[in-house]
Amino acid sequence: MRIEPYEDSQLDAIKSLSVRAWSPVFDSLEKAMDLEVYRSFYPDGWRVSQLHAVEGVCAAADTKVWVAIDGSILGFVAVKLHFESSMGEIYMVAVDPDYQRRGIGTALMEFALDWMKVAGMSVAMVETGGDPGHAPARCTYEKLGFRLFPVARYFKKLD
Repeated sequence: MRIEPYEDSQLDAIKSLSVRAWSPVFDSLEKAMDLEVYRSFYPDGWRVSQLHAVEGVCAAADTKVWVAIDGSILGFVAVKLHFESSMGEIYMVAVDPDYQRRGIGTALMEFALDWMKVAGMSVAMVETGGDPGHAPARCTYEKLGFRLFPVARYFKKLD
């Protein structure tokens, strides 16, 4: 497996693996959230929203994206640098479900962390959910030395 810079021609493959990778996450979110709030966030369904998010990240001038490749695209990671705070942010990461639990996510994260250091960042941040669907991601982040900063975020559907 090699990790290389994203190319526009890879967008469809990244979108496809993203939808499959995040399906269990969004199933978990739907169960964890108030259904009306969930539907407010994703009025056209989570897939439409997530596909737009992936397209936006891959096209953003302030985001660097890399792909893991071994014959086909196995996963990707997107990073934003916040120079004013010297913080690098893992903005998005996903691994094709057919290749999960093989260290690809860890390799992508380590690659991104090394790149942040070279870019002069002193802190790395990644955000994820506390629901069961995000448990594998939390495990990977903690294995890499990330520590949880407790945040309480509440939502209420307005009538």
